[in-house]
Amino acid sequence: MDNLRLFIGSTNLTVSEAMQKIDSNSYGILFLVDGEKRLAGCITDGDIRRFLLAGGKMMSCAFEAANRNPKLARDREEAIALYHKRNYVAVPIVNNKGEVVDLYTGNAGAHKKKHGSINIPVVINAGGKGTRLDPFTRVLPKPLIPVGELPIIEHIMKEYQTYDCSKFHIIVNYKRDLMKAYFADNENNYNITWYDEEEPLGTGGGLSLLKGKINNTFFFANCDALLTANYESVLKFHKENKNIITMICAYKNLNIPYGVVEIGENGIIEDMKEKPLMSFLTNTGIYIVEPEVMEDIACDVPIGFPDIIEMEKQKGKRVAVFPVSENDWMDMGQLSELEKMRVKLYGE
Repeated sequence: MDNLRLFIGSTNLTVSEAMQKIDSNSYGILFLVDGEKRLAGCITDGDIRRFLLAGGKMMSCAFEAANRNPKLARDREEAIALYHKRNYVAVPIVNNKGEVVDLYTGNAGAHKKKHGSINIPVVINAGGKGTRLDPFTRVLPKPLIPVGELPIIEHIMKEYQTYDCSKFHIIVNYKRDLMKAYFADNENNYNITWYDEEEPLGTGGGLSLLKGKINNTFFFANCDALLTANYESVLKFHKENKNIITMICAYKNLNIPYGVVEIGENGIIEDMKEKPLMSFLTNTGIYIVEPEVMEDIACDVPIGFPDIIEMEKQKGKRVAVFPVSENDWMDMGQLSELEKMRVKLYGE
């Protein structure tokens, strides 16, 4: 197949480097080869997530998290049979030396599995002024800033609908009449309940307006974050671990464009790294929340949702992180990112 190199990586790669390679091929899998170019294992985004949740580090060797006995085929016919027998994402084809010479991935787009139905409510916090998108937000509220053919918030809602999440609860404040007017004329007829903030209540305080309105687990999202990760997996993780809040975080990889120096006493150089890669978790602003959290939020008192998380932690409640690839997260709240988002969504 074309671009086979996108699916192949060395067993010496770090977890961070493997994640970047996986992101570049968009299939969620990477095949690892040894110094002799022979197939030694494979690693998926799910393998990486489990490794990190078990305490693994981004700079650890990716081979530690890999499946060292991957399914393989000797020719295309065997690959096709394997692929359809178990619904694999990709099947490597190796020669008699064990080198990967081809890859079978099925029909174009076939690796994108259909979503199951999770059908839980979605709460969207859309009350902020959107200062990061100034001057556009002087005219339109941030949720209505267009990305391609649709406004930001509608992209978000459509993604939830692919999982049969059809009940939307939207907290509004700034230019809320424009928001309501847009959806009043929207031919898609979304099932929306509106909640008006009379004063800004921060990223978490608006949830106090929903007390008694939602009685089951729900998504809570900012109106500028679009997640394309598997929502089923996130909800399963949340339920199995009995979390009261699950924060969805994305791994970001950032190359520092300078040489970094660490010094000790009296200026002694202890370490030097040339343009190092830094990897860290960042909050996407998307959560899964249990309804009891709303009972702990004071009415009409501004508070950030991270402060609510800390409050629940102090009470001994279980809060946890579900890590996703940075490729699964689109932050639409920055001007510099809007065109990138449009290209990713529309492929143009």
